Amino acid sequence: HDDQHGTAVVVLAGLINAAKVVKKDISILKVVIVGAGAAGRAIALLLIKYGIKDVTLVDRSGVIEMNRAGLSGYKRELAKVTNPRGITGDLNHATVGADVLIGVSGPAKIARMHIEAMGEKPIVFALANPIPEIMPEDAKRAGAAVVATGRSDFPNQVNNSLAFPGIFRGALDRNVTKITDTMKLAAAKKIAGLVKNPKADNIIPHVMTKGLVKAVASAIR
Repeated sequence: HDDQHGTAVVVLAGLINAAKVVKKDISILKVVIVGAGAAGRAIALLLIKYGIKDVTLVDRSGVIEMNRAGLSGYKRELAKVTNPRGITGDLNHATVGADVLIGVSGPAKIARMHIEAMGEKPIVFALANPIPEIMPEDAKRAGAAVVATGRSDFPNQVNNSLAFPGIFRGALDRNVTKITDTMKLAAAKKIAGLVKNPKADNIIPHVMTKGLVKAVASAIR
């Protein structure tokens, strides 16, 4: 699904380059995801597959963790593989010392105080459309070193159409009948690699980047 797995692929691509900008080892980043629907779930699982060990999800009821009352279904399964530090409470608790904050929820779900509580050189992906969880200028005022949104009128648009046309082109060309996590990881690396010199306002290629679809398609085999 484009808004699920496609978004996860592009988020990972952007995070690979954002980590380079802030000069942090991506594998030890503390990542907090606001929103635990289809996109939040897919992002969390793909980041873990990539090797990011510290991923925590927060929904409208708070941090997803095994001891939370009423936790069931896929969220209980997520609790088994996320939140390794055993954080409890809400977003206020989860963001303390975090390196990355990814919003896939709704407008105004992230406040400046959440970013101010994060670690050094925080990375903020506020991806709700058309109104992000926090506006880029507010995120930067709060100290964010790298900011991405889902909008084309700001730098660093996390656009799932960077991923899925190439993924399906590759699948059709090579008679692939099942898209695997390995393919998604490879696609994310290809997308990230199209930005040769990542900077704070240039971590993700534009959707019209020459050779984009061909590069992503080559990862599907």
